[in-house]
Amino acid sequence: MGFRKSYLNLCSESAFTKFEREFLRKIMARPVEFDEEKVLSKAMEQFWREGYEASSIQKLLDCTGINRGTLYNSFGDKETFFKSCVDQYGLITEAQILRSLQNEKLGAWNAIEAYFDEAILNISNKHRSMGCMLVNSLCESINYDRSIKKVVQDSLVLIRKAILLRLKEAKGKRKLKKGVSEEFAADVLMNALYGIRVNSRANKSSKHLQSLIKHSIDNLKRR
Repeated sequence: MGFRKSYLNLCSESAFTKFEREFLRKIMARPVEFDEEKVLSKAMEQFWREGYEASSIQKLLDCTGINRGTLYNSFGDKETFFKSCVDQYGLITEAQILRSLQNEKLGAWNAIEAYFDEAILNISNKHRSMGCMLVNSLCESINYDRSIKKVVQDSLVLIRKAILLRLKEAKGKRKLKKGVSEEFAADVLMNALYGIRVNSRANKSSKHLQSLIKHSIDNLKRR
């Protein structure tokens, strides 16, 4: 039974006068007013910064400014709320992919380089120091149930698919290192992405991260 429903049932008890019951019903029947996107963004940052396990319901309430009843009625339990936040983070990822890997004006390698720049370098220092929500969650997901782990992995698969398409383009133009398959190259780049995002949490400089990106990509190019 939801918070709102149980409270309305309480209002029907004889402890309240008819006038009081009607007044409380009207108050509780009003739609809760809040900025859903703002709430999701703040909760997303909480999960991103501290992880699923460490982000207690109370921490989520504190950072979003909503109450417990609103959270459960509007977003469901903690697991469902987390999945919504992963979707919110996915919007950021999709925008990064759109500006780089799916930019038809860029060649294959330029597009891949642009994606790494978008995901790692062209973000605020605050977000860079937090690493990647997906990578952070994947590292922690050994404690999750399968459904949560799948949500995180599915989001990472979208990135890999976009990179793979560009690698196939590079292969077709003989710009991929001889003897390296597109699938293997995609795994190498995803592994580099994971590692560099973890490095970014250690407050490595942008210049250092850029060197790591360049080295990872250059090793896959045909000379």
